[in-house]
Amino acid sequence: MMQDVWTQLGPTIAAIMFTWTMYQNYFPHELRGHIRRYTDKLVSYFYPYMHIIFYELETEGWFERSKAYVAIERYLSKNSSTQAKRLKANAVKDGQSLVLTMDDHEEITDEYKGEKVWWISSQKPANRQTISLYKEDEKRYFKLKFHKKNRDLITNTYLKYVLDEGKAISVKERQRKLYTNNKGDGGGYRYRGGRMWSGVVFEHPSTFDTLAMDPNKKQEIIDDLETFSKSKDYYAKIGKAWKRGYLLYGPPGTGKSSMIAAMANFLKYDVYDLELTSVKDNTELRKLLIDTTGKSIIVIEDIDCSLDLTGQRETKKKKKEEEDKGKNEKDAVKEKIKKGGEVKEKQSEVTLSGLLNFIDGLWSAIGGERLIVFTTNYVEKLDPALIRRGRMDKHIVLSYCCFESFRVLAHNYLDVVESHVHFPEIRRLLEETNMTPADIAENLMPKSSKENADTCLERLIKALETAKEEAKLKAEEEERAKAAEKEKEEKDREEKKEVTATEEAKNADGVNEKDNGVKENGDASKD
Repeated sequence: MMQDVWTQLGPTIAAIMFTWTMYQNYFPHELRGHIRRYTDKLVSYFYPYMHIIFYELETEGWFERSKAYVAIERYLSKNSSTQAKRLKANAVKDGQSLVLTMDDHEEITDEYKGEKVWWISSQKPANRQTISLYKEDEKRYFKLKFHKKNRDLITNTYLKYVLDEGKAISVKERQRKLYTNNKGDGGGYRYRGGRMWSGVVFEHPSTFDTLAMDPNKKQEIIDDLETFSKSKDYYAKIGKAWKRGYLLYGPPGTGKSSMIAAMANFLKYDVYDLELTSVKDNTELRKLLIDTTGKSIIVIEDIDCSLDLTGQRETKKKKKEEEDKGKNEKDAVKEKIKKGGEVKEKQSEVTLSGLLNFIDGLWSAIGGERLIVFTTNYVEKLDPALIRRGRMDKHIVLSYCCFESFRVLAHNYLDVVESHVHFPEIRRLLEETNMTPADIAENLMPKSSKENADTCLERLIKALETAKEEAKLKAEEEERAKAAEKEKEEKDREEKKEVTATEEAKNADGVNEKDNGVKENGDASKD
C-alpha cells in the first residue's frame, strides 16, 4: 500500500519540479507579474488574513533606518524574550543594557482589545542581478498579520498604539548625548560623516537635588519644566511652536552650566552646545537647527561674548574700509601664501536677525519639544530684542550664595543634614559678603582624608572673613578714588574759573586801553 503511494507521488513531484523550472527559466518577468497578480487575487477570496509590511530601511534619506521599524522593534522586544525561540541582542546605553528582539523568520503573537495579531520578522533576498552602491544583503522587514474583520481596528488604533509605545520605550532606553556643531573645512564646509553635529555620551551628574539655590526658586523652575513637557496639545491649541526659551544670567561661578545639566537630566533631553563663532552664516545656522532632534536643549553659553549682536548698523566709514579690504583680499591671500604664512580664517557672518529667526522664526517649529537656553554674565549687554518675552520666556537670575544654598552644598559635600555649630556664624557672614557657590564648594571640599566637616567649615569661615575684609578694603579704595576724582574735578573747575577770570580781565583792560586811545585821538583833532 505504502509502496503504491510513493510510486504515484514520485511522478507528481517530478512534474511539479519540471513545471517550476520551466516557469523560472523561460517565463518573461512581465508575464510572471501578471500571473502573480491574478494568483494573489484568487487566493484573497479564500484567505481570511491581511498583511502589512514595515521595511527596516527608508527608501529616501540615504537608506536610514525607518523610525516606524525601530519603534515596532522596541515594542515587540517585551514579547520576544518570552515567545521567540531565536533572539537577537542589541546593546543600548553604550553597552550598559541589552534589548532582545526576535531573529529573522521568527513569529510572535500579540493581543489588542481581545483580537489576536501575528508579527513575523523576515528578510527579502537581495537582487543579485543588479549592481547597487548600497548594501542590499539584509532587507529586513516586519510583517503584521491580522484578520480582515479587524481592519479598521488595526489601521486606526492598534498601529498608533504600537508606535507610541515603541517610541516611549526608545526614549526610556536611549543613551542621551551632548552634541557640538562641527566646523566646516575650508570654503566647502563639509562635515564629518555628513552630519553637522558631533556627539558624546552625556554623563553630567548635576540634578536639582545637588543644585545650590533657593528651594522655592528651584521648585518654581521644576514646575515650569514639567508643565512644558506635558503641554504638546496646549501649544498646538494656542498656535505656538512647542518650545521655550530660558535666559540664565549672573556672575561667573553661580551655577549656570550646572543648571543646564540639571534641566537635561530632569527632562531626559539631549543637549546641543552651539558655538556661534564656528557658524559660517545665517543659512548654516538654520541648517544646524534642522539637524537637531526633539526632546533636546539648544545651548548658547556666554552669548554676549560669542558675536557682536547689538543689531546696530555699520557706519559708512567702516563699510568703505571693508569694501577696500575686500578688493585687496585676494592679493593679500596670495601674498600670505607666497610668504609661507597662514591665511586668517573668515569671521562668522551670523547676524542678529538670523539669530532671532533661529529662536522664533518659521523654522523654529521643526522638531518640537525643545528648549533654547542662553547664558550670560552681563545681561545688560544683550540687545533687548534678543531677550524679550516670547524669545527668552523665563529669565532666571543665578546670584551669590545664600544660606539656603549653602545648606544644600554642606549636605552634598560634607553630609551635614540638619545643623552644625558653625552654621550661625556662616549665616551672618553670608549676609554681609558675597561669595559664589563655586567658591563655597571649593572651601567645603575635603583636601585630604584627615579633614572632616569641622575642618572644612572652619576653612569656609576664614575664607568668608577674608572676602569680607577684601570687599571692605576695595570699597574704601573705591571711595578714596571717587573722592580723589571729585577733588580733581573741583580743582580743575577752580583752575578753569581762574583762567576764565584772567582772560576776562585782560579783555577788559584791552577794551579800556582802546577807548582811551580813541579819546586821545579825538582831543588831538580838536586842537
